[in-house]
Amino acid sequence: MSASANPDPHPTDADGLEREIRSEIADAERPDRPIRRTLRRVRSWMAGHPLLERLYRVGVALFGGVLALGGLILVPLPGPGWLVVFLGLAILGTEFHWARRIAGWLKRQLDRFWAWWRQYRAQRAARRA
Repeated sequence: MSASANPDPHPTDADGLEREIRSEIADAERPDRPIRRTLRRVRSWMAGHPLLERLYRVGVALFGGVLALGGLILVPLPGPGWLVVFLGLAILGTEFHWARRIAGWLKRQLDRFWAWWRQYRAQRAARRA
């Protein structure tokens, strides 16, 4: 084993993976993406049709709400509970400002948790060494 080899590759891999995921999220949230431009055009067309707009908002509320609540039910079970909650909130956030605020708050809490978890693991590893 060379001197430059990291005996525990997990922290380095995790940091690289985290940077890659954050980069992909930032790239996907760019407003100039083709799908976002198309959705803005469709949404502005719908704004001229009040009944269609109301039905759309009800559909978004039902679909996003079912996903978010279903995800909360799945949280204590093995599987992608939090992922489904975030997906439901993202769908709700396309139409409702309160859902965007909740999703932003949850993202900040999740970032704080992962920072705490990394610090905890580093302290635990330092005590063992």
